[in-house]
Amino acid sequence: MDDLVAIAKIVRPRGLKGEVFADLLTDFPERFEGLEQVTAVLPDAARLELKIEDFWFQNDRLVLKFAGCDSIESVKSLRDTEICVSESEAVELDDDEFFDWQLEGCSVETVKGERIGTVRELQRTGGTENLLVDGDGRDHLIPFAESICVEVDVENKLIKVDPPEGLLEF
Repeated sequence: MDDLVAIAKIVRPRGLKGEVFADLLTDFPERFEGLEQVTAVLPDAARLELKIEDFWFQNDRLVLKFAGCDSIESVKSLRDTEICVSESEAVELDDDEFFDWQLEGCSVETVKGERIGTVRELQRTGGTENLLVDGDGRDHLIPFAESICVEVDVENKLIKVDPPEGLLEF
């Protein structure tokens, strides 16, 4: 999925008319306005091109209706499918903002050049996000704050950190 960005994940069918419930995987729900074509990546990695016929929000979930899917049977196989757009269609971010997928896989090292590990994921805690970094034999939680992550170079997959004393120790 290197060239695709997941924006939703289908949870289950909704009703009998071929609609599905999906969890949002984007911070920009408004991006569905005017979005017509998406790529569905099934759990087995197969891809389907789908046309969005309609969408709306119901509570905290997205409801999607795809063209040609008019029954519950036609969408049962879409459970756990990621709805994606190409990277070129991703929402434009400010210079100091990054998508989670851009940070995952980045090497992390101190400003002195000491290797800490590789970013496994960005954890959202409601406050400052944390980088979960796979280190040599142990994991590190590093706050993704400008004062600590002083250089983020997603092009070269490198994050330089200036950790406060004790952050990298158990």
